[in-house]
Amino acid sequence: MAHLVPPDLLVVAAFSRHVAALDWARNRLLGEFGPVALESPRYAFHHTNYYSATMGTELQKQLFAFVDLIDPARLADIKQRTIAMEAELAKCGQYPEPRPLNLDPGLLNLGKFMLASTKDNAQRIYLRDGIYAEVTLRFQEDAFQPYPWTYRDYQEPFVREFLKQARGFHRQQSAVRGTSPV
Repeated sequence: MAHLVPPDLLVVAAFSRHVAALDWARNRLLGEFGPVALESPRYAFHHTNYYSATMGTELQKQLFAFVDLIDPARLADIKQRTIAMEAELAKCGQYPEPRPLNLDPGLLNLGKFMLASTKDNAQRIYLRDGIYAEVTLRFQEDAFQPYPWTYRDYQEPFVREFLKQARGFHRQQSAVRGTSPV
């Protein structure tokens, strides 16, 4: 007998220095993953210079939480899809940077928030097709708490508060669906 895994909430982070690229990303994500339940305000992504060479400076970031809960087994496919979206925008030639947009999908449930990545690291688990998953935050003491490896912007109180609101939405959706989230 197969064990059914409760569905998770899809959260995608989009960042770019171009407002038009962020708007394009939102529209494409809506078309691919359905309606957005919650979206964060855009905020300055100044936490690292890692992306400067390929994306430029003065990056803006925004998080989108989607209405439809999804099977967590889809995370690798979703990461591959967002990589293809990034490549599609880069290929259009409208932007001077080789990577005008970065899309980072993750899954949120009542106990954790995890991100998909193409890069291996000690805290990441291989899923398939070159995609890894990392538990980025844990929910403890009524808040999302970082780990030593948590990206600095996900340590920001306003980002963790947005994810807490998304967690509340996940709880409501699970109640409506009659699923018991982990």
